[in-house]
Parts: sequence; C-alpha cells; structure tokens
Amino acid sequence: MKIDIKKIDSGEDEVILRYKEVTPKIKRILDALNGENNRLVGRKDDKQVVVDTGEILYIESVDDKTFAYTEGDVVRVDNTLQGITEELDDIKFFRCSKSMIINVDKVRVLKSLSSNRIDATLENGEHILISRTYASDFRKLLKGGAPRE
Repeated sequence: MKIDIKKIDSGEDEVILRYKEVTPKIKRILDALNGENNRLVGRKDDKQVVVDTGEILYIESVDDKTFAYTEGDVVRVDNTLQGITEELDDIKFFRCSKSMIINVDKVRVLKSLSSNRIDATLENGEHILISRTYASDFRKLLKGGAPRE
C-alpha cells in the first residue's frame, strides 16, 4: 500500500483513499476516518457506562470476564476479548497476549526481554508483557505495517 502525506498551509483538510476493493485493511481505515468503533459499552456498579476507546489503556480477560482499564476506572465489558478485537481499530489497539489487548497510543517505553518478549510501559507507569507469540507483529505495527491483514 502506498501512502502519500502532504502538509498544506491553508485550505480544508482532505483525505483521499483510492482502492481496488474493500479489503479488511481498507475497511479498518475507513472506520477510523469515519470515527466508528470509538466507544465501548460496559458496566460499572450495576450501571451501564460508555467508555471512549481513546481513554482505554488496556483490555483484559480474567476468569471469562472482560475488563477495560482507563487511567482511573475499570469497566466490565459484555463481550469476549476476540469480539472486542474485531470491533476495535487494530492500528490503535493490539492483541499482546491471549488475555490482553493494549492501546498502542498509551505505550511510552518498550524494553526487549528474553525469549523475544517485550515489556511495554504505559503512560500510567503500568507494565504490560507482550508475549513472544505477538511480539513480531507488534514490531511490524510500530514500523508502520499492518500486522493483521
């Protein structure tokens, strides 16, 4: 895929997307441009709450329950981790282990570990382990590639 980015000094911002067919990758780009999939609905204290995906640090599955973690909150999400993975923008969110998805925009420091794993420090100081199964795709994502075509 060819990407052409040009800064303009005046006028209206414009995005032109040329494609032969709507592939999953093109669909994800269109969804991101249209602002789709930018909220998750969950439960907290027996109340339904809406979480802006931009505020999510990571999403974790524990004992068959799924939780979205923000800077100061934990919300139970009524969906499986796989279902959430399919809903979210995979340029911004990345499956880093069998039980966790991280928000790539919230990663501040990366440290390579033994066995091809990565320690990712989030903006709140929390450490998340990217397992060796997903580490290679994470490195591709950081270099501008799309790991899950």
